[in-house]
Amino acid sequence: MPHTMNDPVPVIRDIDDLYPGDALQFQKGRFDRLKCQFAELYGGKTPQFTTRSPGRVNLIGEHIDYSLYEVIPMAIAADVLIAVSPIPKPANDDEDVKVHVANLNPEKFKAGEFVVPKRGNIEIDSSTLQWTNYFKAGFRGAVELLEKENSEFSPCGMEVLVDGIVPAGGGLSSSAAFVCASALATLRVNGLEWVPKKELVELAIVSERSVGVNSGGMDQAASVFSIRGDATSISFSPELYAEALPFPKTSPPITFMIAQSFVAADKHVAAPENYNLRVVECTLAAEVLAAELGLKLKNDQGPLGTSLRGFQNAYYESEKGNSKDDPGTQVKTMLSLTKEHLGKEGYSREDIASSLSMSVQDLEKKFMAKFPVRADRFYLRQRAQHVFTEALRVQAFKKLLQSPPPDACTTLLPKLGAILNESHASSRDVYVHSCPEIDQMCEIATEAGSYGGRVTGAGWGGCSVHLVPKERIGAVKAAWEEKYYRKREPAITKEKLAEAVVVSEPGHGTMVIDLS
Repeated sequence: MPHTMNDPVPVIRDIDDLYPGDALQFQKGRFDRLKCQFAELYGGKTPQFTTRSPGRVNLIGEHIDYSLYEVIPMAIAADVLIAVSPIPKPANDDEDVKVHVANLNPEKFKAGEFVVPKRGNIEIDSSTLQWTNYFKAGFRGAVELLEKENSEFSPCGMEVLVDGIVPAGGGLSSSAAFVCASALATLRVNGLEWVPKKELVELAIVSERSVGVNSGGMDQAASVFSIRGDATSISFSPELYAEALPFPKTSPPITFMIAQSFVAADKHVAAPENYNLRVVECTLAAEVLAAELGLKLKNDQGPLGTSLRGFQNAYYESEKGNSKDDPGTQVKTMLSLTKEHLGKEGYSREDIASSLSMSVQDLEKKFMAKFPVRADRFYLRQRAQHVFTEALRVQAFKKLLQSPPPDACTTLLPKLGAILNESHASSRDVYVHSCPEIDQMCEIATEAGSYGGRVTGAGWGGCSVHLVPKERIGAVKAAWEEKYYRKREPAITKEKLAEAVVVSEPGHGTMVIDLS
């Protein structure tokens, strides 16, 4: 395993190396405000430590992590900070252990508190959209881990102050960053100072699902494993695995721009018709393909227990598959099987139940009860087709980064850009998780000199990511402002416009900051 998997989450005592030089003054101001507000809220106390988890931008591999295929994201500088102070355990067992959670933006995010039950899980009402649910999710997952290691464990109370600058609903994984930082804060405040990165990721993946979203794992892995200056290659089969993926030196250098559409795409709110529905469709595609070919799927790490990658594994473990096929050939075989065996344009519940030899009631109970969906038709062929073609695009993108062509300065960036464009076309037309505004932003960027771009994150709004020659950054920004942002209704404020576009540099992953 690469060293990033085995290492504990780092602890730093100086933020100078954490953020880009041009952002240091702003970031130091954030930490000062966090410290002052913490003291004001909690009787003059100083935070014992601060946890920090970044957002991420997914460069390639959209909506395939929960099908257990490889993805290539990178962390960004925008992050969630959680300042923490413990509340000592009460001497009297009858007294409640409480957790107080406040936000540096109290007008938008109202402070809350919850009581830690003596026995049993902390209740999280996933039917309501409360920002504190994400802290509860990380807290609950951390406590469950500590209880497994010590049956006598009981958590201390906590005083918490949160400051997040990852845009919510922007496709940059604000929720995963929040859950990762919350889980880490809970582990550390309860005495676990050595937190393995892989353990934190696995804990956070499961924890975020308790707020009602079928999270795949890429967001949490990118937030924790990332190393400044590199992308991160993350795979999920046969187990979670991450490795740094350095960018080749080119002239002009590889530069990514992230642009907000300002179309909100909250995974929790839209999950039954969008995000969770895609998870169900991909899972059902795997199940129907397996049934058509007489294969039995093993339980795996997919959100519903089986996955398209699990179908590929089952096929190649059977006598049907050629064990000598290379990874690319294997995925191309999956694509051929999809076209051959998923012939319907759309499937009803009755169609799928018949294919799986079960009743509609049993189908709904097994695949649609844990995370409810709203749909009359399920587009199994289209969703599987996107997953398999996107997996091939990830392979091609990674190969170009690891073994760039001899004339990289002239051919590498256009080739990478073409892969991004192909990905967006599939997201728009096959997986159907883009939106007209994102499509328009991609067209504007291409006309202004971008090599390629695509929707990134959950989709249905949020952000797009673009590979842009350094000398064209200004032109692309100006084109977006003129042709998109200034034509939005209602009008976008100057403050929002200033935050709309980020020229990204791969950032550090999750860490503990001890400034005491």
